[in-house]
Amino acid sequence: MRTDNQSFLWDPPRDFILLGVSDRPWLELPLFVVLLGSYTLAMLGNITIILVSRLDPQLQSPMYTFLRHLSFLDLCYTTTTVPQMLANMGGSRKTISYSGCTVQYAIFHWLGCTECVVLAAMALDRYVAICEPLRYTLVMHGPLCQQLVLVAWLSGFGNSLVQVVLTVQLPFCGQQVLNNFFCEVPAMIKLSCADTAINDTTLAVLVAFFVLVPLALILLSYGFIARAVLRIQSSKGRHKAFGTCSSHLVVVSLFYLPAIYMYLQPPSSYSQEQGKFISLFYSIITPTLNPFIYTLRNKDMKGALRRFLARVWRLCRRQRPEM
Repeated sequence: MRTDNQSFLWDPPRDFILLGVSDRPWLELPLFVVLLGSYTLAMLGNITIILVSRLDPQLQSPMYTFLRHLSFLDLCYTTTTVPQMLANMGGSRKTISYSGCTVQYAIFHWLGCTECVVLAAMALDRYVAICEPLRYTLVMHGPLCQQLVLVAWLSGFGNSLVQVVLTVQLPFCGQQVLNNFFCEVPAMIKLSCADTAINDTTLAVLVAFFVLVPLALILLSYGFIARAVLRIQSSKGRHKAFGTCSSHLVVVSLFYLPAIYMYLQPPSSYSQEQGKFISLFYSIITPTLNPFIYTLRNKDMKGALRRFLARVWRLCRRQRPEM
């Protein structure tokens, strides 16, 4: 049997204290306002993209199937973390239960890895559309798109399951203060008082696979796309081809650059102070910007949005009671 002291070392704490910006109290109110505004915009923007791309008959191509899943991922991504952050900033208690923390980093890593694969599938779609336009409908058929989406969700879940199984075994020796806005695997590893070499190595290998492999496929796809576009004689044709890809490239940059900085270094050696603000960026700023990037830079999406708003306006006018 374990002694009382061993039980203290190995039993998980009941709660964790999320430090956030508690050491800078003057930041809490402006950050609360920014988070609340960003979360509202992220919800409205991503729900709008899901509805518009689902209801408009002109947006039924594979690209918009992937875009709907990306918007749904961003919705879940923000909802996993932001309400908890807002509750902590708006109240005196800045805690999260151990089980709540486990669920949070499990879902967060599931969604993050799934998004990596979805972005790679979107790059494949753009490659086929530009480099093999005559075979596009033959190659990017419905069943293949659904299979790619299923692989993305299942592989993300598998990664999250491995991380959770390893992380819940870590002892914390009574330490409860997480220098972060929400629960993440690197922060949990940093807090542990045990040897975390296995956790560090596993995290590095899985992140390298789920970040670097999809990123390499994306860069390879766009290398072929750039070569094909430069062969187009018409400047208007080149501009249109680059325009169809620019939104995706911006989103890839916003998602991958913070993830590479955050995860492709040993969790036991990364700066928690910098890491928590980078986590804040890709957990709320990127999902907020994505709908605007895809809407403002996509003529088909802008046209579909205008048709959707006109339809909503007509329905509202029909429902208005006559005076």
